[in-house]
Amino acid sequence: MIEKINDVVRKELMINASQRRAFQAFTEQMDLWWPRAHHIGKSEMKEAVLETKPGGRWYEVGVDGTECNWGKVLVWNPPHKLVLAWQITAEWQYDPNFLTEVEVNFIEKGPKLTSLTLEHRNIEKFGTQAQEIWSAFDSEGGWTGTLKSFATIAETEATGRE
Repeated sequence: MIEKINDVVRKELMINASQRRAFQAFTEQMDLWWPRAHHIGKSEMKEAVLETKPGGRWYEVGVDGTECNWGKVLVWNPPHKLVLAWQITAEWQYDPNFLTEVEVNFIEKGPKLTSLTLEHRNIEKFGTQAQEIWSAFDSEGGWTGTLKSFATIAETEATGRE
């Protein structure tokens, strides 16, 4: 019997910030909430960068100044939707020919309340390591914990910025 591979990691959370603020914190302030341990470069990560435009790069800058691509912006629709190309393989290496997608939707629920839905899709493209990768992405060390850090930044800085 063949076990079905989970091909989507889906996370939902409520953010105590406006839709505009939540989108801005996710895109423009990624460096404040992205875990420093989540890097693929040889040196420690100095900065996580997301170029806020269609086709923009998504990458890290190491403390030694080197840049390592992670992917690019596929869909840019502020403050509603963002789709990123995740071009990091199961071996934690950038490959411009590899592509899974991270779609993030920001749904306004009130003046200072936003529902965020994140889907990391096409996990089956990781091949024989797909289930292991899915488990890592679905864990506290993956998107679960990363989004908690994001929410803290979005909510903390929301005061006075609305």
